Amino acid sequence: MSTPVAPGKTARHYLMCEPTFFTVAYEINPWMDQRRPTDTQRAIDQWRHLRDTYLELGHTVELIPPLEGLPDMVYAANGATVVDGLVYSARFRYPQRQPEGPAYQKWFADQGFVTHTAAEVNEGEGDLLVVGDVILAGTGFRTDASAHHELAALTGREVVTLELVNPSYYHLDTALAVLSSDPSSPQIAYYPPAFSPASLTELERRFPHAILASDRDAAALGLNAVSDGENVVLAPGAVDLAEAVRARGFTPIPVDTSELLKGGGGAKCCTLEIRAAR
Repeated sequence: MSTPVAPGKTARHYLMCEPTFFTVAYEINPWMDQRRPTDTQRAIDQWRHLRDTYLELGHTVELIPPLEGLPDMVYAANGATVVDGLVYSARFRYPQRQPEGPAYQKWFADQGFVTHTAAEVNEGEGDLLVVGDVILAGTGFRTDASAHHELAALTGREVVTLELVNPSYYHLDTALAVLSSDPSSPQIAYYPPAFSPASLTELERRFPHAILASDRDAAALGLNAVSDGENVVLAPGAVDLAEAVRARGFTPIPVDTSELLKGGGGAKCCTLEIRAAR
């Protein structure tokens, strides 16, 4: 990074996976197109810039070894959900990604974490986002609503089901960004057309002052952003969102993940937060 950025008040703990084997080998979301060439080295360079950004912000980054034949393993956020030090494993919908769940669960178990093998289909933090004391949970494309009930029973937290209706925003973290998880003042940004009418009503009720992302933000996958409560790492194309978060007192940090976008992921998809026990 050319300009130093002040670290957030609370250092975060992230898990990432270098895209050593990144390519678009299949099509399971609208962003994927096997006819479009991918540049693995460019993906690695962008990923390393993202990792280095977190390190310069004072955060801890752990690495899980990539496995050959799993090109989407770079999207670490999908690998599990970690709440209060407890790991809820991913159980992927598509066969191409199903081996990722056990790989991530083994990594956590090897590090001494208590892990829970999911009985229900879920794609980790792709659809399960912690906002203060609540977990916002997406469904409609990848994660079954039954997983929301399983997670609520496991964590004792309120889990709020949100239905996604636009296939381009197939995970919750492509349509909604957590800006502040402070229970006293939770803040989010989201893209209204990605949600069902009932889910929009719920979001408006819970977050009346949320930032509403523009079509341009959504098209850049700008909501696939990572916030430490002060700094928001996001796609350079999310110019409206960058200005909106700046106006709320956050510092937007554009990081190019355009090569990884060919697989349908940005900064958040590449970043799994490890939340310690309360």
